[in-house]
Amino acid sequence: MIYTEIFNRLTGISCPLFGVSWNPPENQRKIAQKIIIFLEARRILYSSYMLETVHPVISSVVEIKNFLTSELPNINEKSELESYVRAMRNSCNQFLSKCHDDDDFKIYSAKHDNIHNWIFVSAIGEMRGIFGIMIGQIASSYGIDVEDSLAEIIPTVRA
Repeated sequence: MIYTEIFNRLTGISCPLFGVSWNPPENQRKIAQKIIIFLEARRILYSSYMLETVHPVISSVVEIKNFLTSELPNINEKSELESYVRAMRNSCNQFLSKCHDDDDFKIYSAKHDNIHNWIFVSAIGEMRGIFGIMIGQIASSYGIDVEDSLAEIIPTVRA
């Protein structure tokens, strides 16, 4: 999905109508693009809930959190990009607080224990919701296209 479609999807309006123009610093745009490219390969953000199992998902969330943390020192701390990355990292922390990387949680979820499975699927959904908003903001603010599979989690404006 191209970034202008994402912008319209988030706001429901077309920016050129107002003559607004903003060019982000090139190094910040490259970092934003690097983050989007990294996230495009993370199935946890868009694949069917039915295909997800606890241990690989937890490992993927930890990997995403570590990547975002490693990018923070490269981002202008007063930029919107920094707030978007921090929001995504916080979302990873919230997921990991709900879905523990311990044997009990894995065993109960693997057996499709209703409560643990509900917690797991709900935590994935919450994380996808935050990431969808932040990815949409990054893509529209920095003029970055997003692969269709990842773009599915970007919310749409309902009329």
